[in-house]
Amino acid sequence: MQPRENLRDGGGLTTALTEITPQWNVFQADATAYSLALWRWYNPVLAYFSPDGAYSFNRDYLTDVQKGVVDGRTVVTYTINPRAMYNDGTPLDWRAFENTWRLNRGADVRYAASSTDGYDQIDSVRRGADDRQAIVTFRGIWAWPDGLFNTVQHPKIVSPDDFNRSYLQNPRADLGAGPYTIESYDRTSGIVVFGRNRKWWGKPGKLDRRVFRQLEPQAAINAFRNGELDATGVGSKDYRAQVVTMSGIDVRVSASPANSLLVVNLATPALRDIRVREALLRGIDRRTLARIRFTGLGYTEQLPGSLLMYPFQPGYRDNLGSTADFDQQRARRLLDEAGWVADPSGVRRRTGASGERLTLSLPILGDDATTANLARAMQAMLRQIGIGLTISVRPSADFSAVIVGKEFDVFMMGFSSSDPFGMAYLCQIWCSNSQLNRSGAGSPQLDAEIRRVQAFPVPAEQIRAGNAVEAQAFRQYSNLPLFNGPTMVAVKQKLANFGAGMFFVGPVEDIGWER
Repeated sequence: MQPRENLRDGGGLTTALTEITPQWNVFQADATAYSLALWRWYNPVLAYFSPDGAYSFNRDYLTDVQKGVVDGRTVVTYTINPRAMYNDGTPLDWRAFENTWRLNRGADVRYAASSTDGYDQIDSVRRGADDRQAIVTFRGIWAWPDGLFNTVQHPKIVSPDDFNRSYLQNPRADLGAGPYTIESYDRTSGIVVFGRNRKWWGKPGKLDRRVFRQLEPQAAINAFRNGELDATGVGSKDYRAQVVTMSGIDVRVSASPANSLLVVNLATPALRDIRVREALLRGIDRRTLARIRFTGLGYTEQLPGSLLMYPFQPGYRDNLGSTADFDQQRARRLLDEAGWVADPSGVRRRTGASGERLTLSLPILGDDATTANLARAMQAMLRQIGIGLTISVRPSADFSAVIVGKEFDVFMMGFSSSDPFGMAYLCQIWCSNSQLNRSGAGSPQLDAEIRRVQAFPVPAEQIRAGNAVEAQAFRQYSNLPLFNGPTMVAVKQKLANFGAGMFFVGPVEDIGWER
């Protein structure tokens, strides 16, 4: 990290984004990691995290945060900076906290919340000593208070239509607050431009402009090589090879708090049978896929066994274990038992008159060569057990359409962790009614087990109990972790406080160019 005094005032930063997600409201279920990347540049960011996940509050918004236990209940008191103000003139006060809780606690299903975890454990949010203090009281002990209210929803978002639809293709810059605000958003070209916010009360941003351009991965590499971008991801052999010979750049590397996984759509008729899903996952050699993914990067990792925690975190456990070990002989037996018989064509067919073929669809997004190689390798593996895999290539900008509309039978996707409290989101990943449960798996019994875990008052206890519950969840054969991977970002050498940083969230106003 470079201190502000080492940075010059001015200049711009331009990078690529795979998708300008239609849903700009990060609290809504259809938002993505791309939504969050944009949100943090023009909305309140109340919490910072060090690379290893240590929490601190942002003093431009909060002057104090006190946590304690009163009468067996967790109580958190947020004292709000009296200067904090939304762009439309609304004070950022206790009402923003109350509204964030109301919209995200899950009491009204008309609000399609991205995650209710933690918010659904709160009993009340009330005014404290004055309007600039919010007192949050939980129903009991809540182990992860630092994972909540890290950003807040404007008090004017009051109805389900406001929450679900008013941010569609619409950033709502008037409801933002921060050192930057949106200067322009060109939906057609996929370009978002941020400039300094004249209404900001803190230290001004070092950059004059921050620009995001929606580009396919190879187009982003080309733009970086041509000097049109100031940084770009280079997390594959081909992309890294295209930039390492360039002068005046750094490649910044860290472990990545992210999951790449295969999601199985349980709404697909053939995949409603758990035997077919188990066969599908046991037919995939994850070690081979990891070798394809990491070839040429000088990077290795153990195969991931959790969608909640990472091997570099205390308490991590391989919850997948042997549940979906690569075992094609067993996979063939399971398909036999499920009534899918071998056929000279190589693709199994269902016994009986229909003769339906066991062929599944796998859409891949964009022009990334590594993704295409992974898909073809998976296709070959599954053909060996008699499952056909039809690969279709769609633009990266179709991500939301594919995942939200469930336009897939199986789909390779990824998600990043916005904070280090992974076990707090056990329900977000695995509850049957979670908007983020893209496979459609789950059961009332598993939901009850998850709620039991959330009642544990100490993080270490929740992690131990949650590991056991996630092991149960994996036995649904609905999600297969593939790899976590590194974060590798090529940047122009003078660019400061930007790149690979694990859990790092810091002040955007301190991103800039060294003197």
